[in-house]
Amino acid sequence: MNNRLYNWLLFILLSFIWGSSFVLMKEGLMHLTAYQVASIRIISSGLVLLPIAIKHIRNIPSKKLGLIFLSGVLGSLLPAYLFCLAEEHIDSALAGTLNALTPVFVIVTGALFFATQTAVNKIIGIAVSLTGSVLLFLAQPSFHQNSNILYVLFVVAATVMYGVNVNMVGKYLKDIPSIQIASIALSLCAIPAAIVLYFTDYFALDIVSKPLLISTGFTFILGIVGTAVASILFYMLIKRAGMVFSSMVTYAIPVVAVMWGIWYGETIGWKQLVCLAIILSGVYIANKQKQATN
Repeated sequence: MNNRLYNWLLFILLSFIWGSSFVLMKEGLMHLTAYQVASIRIISSGLVLLPIAIKHIRNIPSKKLGLIFLSGVLGSLLPAYLFCLAEEHIDSALAGTLNALTPVFVIVTGALFFATQTAVNKIIGIAVSLTGSVLLFLAQPSFHQNSNILYVLFVVAATVMYGVNVNMVGKYLKDIPSIQIASIALSLCAIPAAIVLYFTDYFALDIVSKPLLISTGFTFILGIVGTAVASILFYMLIKRAGMVFSSMVTYAIPVVAVMWGIWYGETIGWKQLVCLAIILSGVYIANKQKQATN
């Protein structure tokens, strides 16, 4: 298969998975706390990847293990808690839109801490897609001003962590297979997540009751698909297509959100369609040329 086509297929698959994660997160938060949802998400992803981690951890250079664990902390563990805490107080649509800041912070943190350079077409593409994401959010019929600035900053902090993680993986972990990075990182992160879950008194709840079972089930799906599988695909995309293009997956999340809106019977007008076209055109511009500075 053509490499560029394969990269776009990974991009689309990741966009759908992560775009659906906000819906799964909301379902989990119906009957669980933010700390419980985030902890179960990380634990379930770590458990499903544990056999792979056990098989390959002995092959990882000891000096790389710390970086892999840090990658899990910045790319999955802390953002999981930040997003869940934020979604208790702000709309998932706003959280998804703010998530589109990730490519911006990939460039900013790359320039500040990793001495990376970014091609002009990628900067233009990011600007176009970011504009489309903001316009799409503003075009939603349910749009309203949200004054919970602290929780908005939680999402912004998560996108900064994503930006650092993308640069770190691209620069220091390129020689390690994607599935090994994801499996070891998430398996290690499951340990602190399990400690947090224990102190939330989750196991003292009536976890066999239908509401808790449903929320826990959605959270397990979120962890296995939205974190474990998605992390492997994301690390693959970073290595294949570069840091900036990979991070632009966040711009396709509003596209998926609109798809879910259609599924749930929401009306989609011409404004939303125009915004989606702007987002996708920005992604195209950013990936138009193969650059050595990826």
